[in-house]
Amino acid sequence: MILKSLKKKGITTIIYYKEGVLKTCKGQLHKLNLNEQTLSLKDENQKNFSIRLSRIMEIY
Repeated sequence: MILKSLKKKGITTIIYYKEGVLKTCKGQLHKLNLNEQTLSLKDENQKNFSIRLSRIMEIY
């Protein structure tokens, strides 16, 4: 379900938990690492975010 949402091109919004707090990140998919179960996004300022797949609540 999550991987199907990542197929689309353009800006992706991800809602996830980090240290018990719900956070939101917008950006383009940079890298998906299935061995480490993480994905990386680049936001509009070219800042990289690494998010564990198990922490993701919603993608749109």
